[in-house]
Amino acid sequence: MDLAFLNPLYEHPGPWASVYVDTSRRTEDTAHELHLTAQAMGRELSRQGADEATCRAVETAVEDLRHSPDPHGRALFARAGTVVLDPPLARPPRGGSWAEWAPLPRVGPLLELAGEDPVAIVAYVDRKGADFELRSALGREQAGSVVGRQWPVHRTGSVDWSERHFQLKVENTWEHNAAEIADALSVCQEESGADLLIMVGDDRERHEVRDRLPKRLRDRVAEASHGSGSRLLDEEVERIRDEHVRQRVEAELDRFRAARAPDDEGRAGAVEGVPALVEAAREHRLAELLITPDGPDSHREVWIGEDPDQVAVRRTELKILGEQHSWPARADDALIRSAVTTDAAVLSLAPMTDPGEPGEPGRPGGAGGAAEAAEGSPAGGLGALLRWK
Repeated sequence: MDLAFLNPLYEHPGPWASVYVDTSRRTEDTAHELHLTAQAMGRELSRQGADEATCRAVETAVEDLRHSPDPHGRALFARAGTVVLDPPLARPPRGGSWAEWAPLPRVGPLLELAGEDPVAIVAYVDRKGADFELRSALGREQAGSVVGRQWPVHRTGSVDWSERHFQLKVENTWEHNAAEIADALSVCQEESGADLLIMVGDDRERHEVRDRLPKRLRDRVAEASHGSGSRLLDEEVERIRDEHVRQRVEAELDRFRAARAPDDEGRAGAVEGVPALVEAAREHRLAELLITPDGPDSHREVWIGEDPDQVAVRRTELKILGEQHSWPARADDALIRSAVTTDAAVLSLAPMTDPGEPGEPGRPGGAGGAAEAAEGSPAGGLGALLRWK
C-alpha cells in the first residue's frame, strides 16, 4: 500500500487524536446517531488527556459526516484543534467507532480498513462497442463508453460462396471494433490508474479485445464468465479483486522468504522481529514493511523521538543517541512512520491469514482477530524487505 498520503501526519509533533468512525448503518436517524458518536468520541479523547480544542474539532468533523457519501466509514487524525487528515475507509471498523490519544497517529488499522483496495474497470463488451465502469470498495461509477462500427456485425447462415464478401466485411467490422475498444480501455486505465481490467462478454469478443491491448496491460486482465449483455454480479467483482490482492501479497511473501537467506557478503535481504526492524528503520534500510494485523509484535512498546529515525527498543538507547525527549509508542505505528518518511512501501499480510473471531483490530483494549499467520510470514507479525544501497 502506498502510504505517501500520510506524510502530513509526520510533519507535526504529537500527541495525536486518532478516530475511526463507522458510517455503514445509514438510517433516518443517521444525523442523530452521528451526533451521539461525535459526543462519545470527544468524551473518550478528553478522558485520555486530549486538549479541548482537538476534542471539539473531532466532534465537528464526525457530525459533518452526515453529509458524506462514505459507505463504510472514515478515519480522522487531529492535533492542536485541527483535523489534519480524514481518509475514507474501504470497510467499516469492526466493533464500531473508537478513538485514541497517543504520541503517534494510530495508522496501523488503515492497512486493513483502507488498504489494498484495487480499482477495477469492468468492460461490458459486445460486437458494437463497450461500456466501462469503475469499481472499488467505495462503490461504482460510469467511466465512459465506445461505439464502433454498427454494420455489418452478424454473420449470415448461408453457405453460398456469394456471401463470402459479406462475411469478410463482418470479420473486418469485429476486428475494427475490438481495436477501438482496446484503445479506449487503455486510455481509461491510464486516466484512472486502475489495477484491474475485468472483461465481460462472449469469449471471442473478450479475447479479441484482450489481444489488442498494450502488452503492459495484458497481465491485468481478468475475464468474467458471464455472457454478452449481462451485468457482472458484485460478488464476482469482489472475488476477482480479492484474488488480485491475494496474489500480490503472496508474491511479496515469496520475495521475503527468499530474501531471508544471506547473500555472498553475509547480508540478509529481509529481517523480522522488533529489534532488527528498529535497527533497519534507524539506518533508513526499510524497502517494504510487512505487517500482520494483530500480530503479537505490532502492539509491542518501543520508544520514539521527534524524528522518524529516532526509534529504539529501550528508552536508554535514545538517550545514548543524543535524543533528549522520548515517548512510548506501538511498534507498528513507529515503524510505519519510519517507512512513510523514507518512501518505503507498507503491505498488510491480512489476505494471507485465516480470519479469526470478530474483534476490533488496532483498538486499544480490543481482542482483535486471532488470525493464524501465513506459512513463512514474519515471526511476530512484523518483517521487512531491506535496501542496502
